Amino acid sequence: MPVKALLFDLDGTMLNTDPIHQKVFADVLAPHGIDADEDFYTSNIHGRLNADIFAEFLPDHPDHFSLSELKEAEFRRRLPRPYPETPGLSALINRAEVAGWAIGVVTNAPRLNAEAMLEAIEKEGRPGAIIIGEECERGKPHPEPYLAAMEALGATPQTSLVFEDSPSGVRAAKAAGARCIGIRSTLDDAALRAAGADLTIDTFNDPALEPILDAFQGETA
Repeated sequence: MPVKALLFDLDGTMLNTDPIHQKVFADVLAPHGIDADEDFYTSNIHGRLNADIFAEFLPDHPDHFSLSELKEAEFRRRLPRPYPETPGLSALINRAEVAGWAIGVVTNAPRLNAEAMLEAIEKEGRPGAIIIGEECERGKPHPEPYLAAMEALGATPQTSLVFEDSPSGVRAAKAAGARCIGIRSTLDDAALRAAGADLTIDTFNDPALEPILDAFQGETA
């Protein structure tokens, strides 16, 4: 029998580190004549792989890998520890563990970043699987990372519930066949629903989430 699983994006979903990422990208891209302000970040960077970002905006740069390494090392340096989680996250994970639901993290962040963020919100060791987009053949918005998480946890698209905050992540979850709840940490309801989100919430304390979880709990795996 497949297990039930809650699958979480990390940045902007379990914790909102987008303001840190935006400032780091602004500093990295400024010497190349690109003004990566908040609007630019939301429209062109949010939720995407570094390889795709730098290939699009710095196609002539000789070493995208080193540029990405520099950017992410600076992000980890600026990440405060501890860092506030999205309200209601701990209660949701505790509920999942009591109910016997598996927990997975599916992120386009590099593994060192994922580990640093989980440590910052004191959730290291809680996910049963951590799937890194860069370690898959194709990252989000391709469904491969979510399908890999389901396989690792013994879940199926029908027994998985995904939480995402970016259009690329929502599209990945829906392409994998899963239900997806959008987190309005950066984008509004309209933008997330346009990407395919079945519902949007502001935090995990949003009352709109409770009937979804009750129905999920009552479903036969």
